[in-house]
Amino acid sequence: MKLRDLAERLACRLEGDGEVEIVRVAGVQHAGPGDLTFLANPKYEAAVAHTRASAVLLRDEAPRAPCAMLRTSDPYLAFARAVGFFAPAWRPAPGIHALAAVASDARVGGGVSIGAFVSIGEGASIGDNTVVFPNVTIGPGARIGADCVIHSNVAIRERVVIGSRVVLQNGVVIGSDGYGFVRRGDGTHEKIPQVATVVIEDDVELGANTTVDRPAVGETRIRSGTKIDNLVQIGHGVTVGRNVLMAAQVGIAGSTDVEDDVVFGGQAGVSGHLTIGRGSVVVAQSGVANSLKPGTTVGGYPAIDSREWRKASIVFKRLPELKRRIEELEARLAAQVSRAAPTGDPSR
Repeated sequence: MKLRDLAERLACRLEGDGEVEIVRVAGVQHAGPGDLTFLANPKYEAAVAHTRASAVLLRDEAPRAPCAMLRTSDPYLAFARAVGFFAPAWRPAPGIHALAAVASDARVGGGVSIGAFVSIGEGASIGDNTVVFPNVTIGPGARIGADCVIHSNVAIRERVVIGSRVVLQNGVVIGSDGYGFVRRGDGTHEKIPQVATVVIEDDVELGANTTVDRPAVGETRIRSGTKIDNLVQIGHGVTVGRNVLMAAQVGIAGSTDVEDDVVFGGQAGVSGHLTIGRGSVVVAQSGVANSLKPGTTVGGYPAIDSREWRKASIVFKRLPELKRRIEELEARLAAQVSRAAPTGDPSR
């Protein structure tokens, strides 16, 4: 693609030779002739100064590069779009594979692709142009919107509702039973039937092997635009707001309400029946045991203000030394008190 055409498609300001032919997008340290690279973080400015790329995406105010430049207010976003231009996603041809099992009353929209060994239960529906890769199970009464991509080995349980343009990576499970049991008098446990549903709204993406549980009553809901990484557990009755980001191995316990625009670092955990306020940030490996006000940034366990947590973490590694020093001071103080104590009969 000519750099001039690429600049137009990305709505960037071109500086340099627009006739340069761009064949791929590459990182700044590996780019060569014919490549487009990008500069989003100022700490890589030195690397850009020596790049062999044919062109670079950078901010409007960034220093000049030794090649053609595409200037924009958000080079990382432009980079993401450029990757899509040069590596379009492959999709199979529309149609139902001969080895798929589709219930006679299931509704399949136009342009849908259903792969081998897919099972679609009674009364299920799939919207137009959705792709269902091999070995997917879609339960009875499930409803899936248009333009979704459902990768292999996904399980969508009965009555689950999925919006449009949803991406489910390999191994996702939606609508598995929530973890609900009642202790009997003899100490054993009776299962609480988990019979409600899960709703996944439009433009959500769930990473590989992520699970979203159904509750006994009500619903579990993930609102539009939320992006969830691999190996995340969403407990029963949880509500996740719009445009939430969750990195890998996050766990949200049952009946918690995560409001819009919250960000979770990897391996963060949240207790049940809490509210995580809008725009909050939970640092990686934190444990949230109390509700958070909107805009809060927390870290550690139990999670506290992240700035206080960073200060405390510096002290933690010095605790053995501080303990030894305290013990030495206590011993010296005890010795001084002993020497200063009066001896014999004070009346004499």
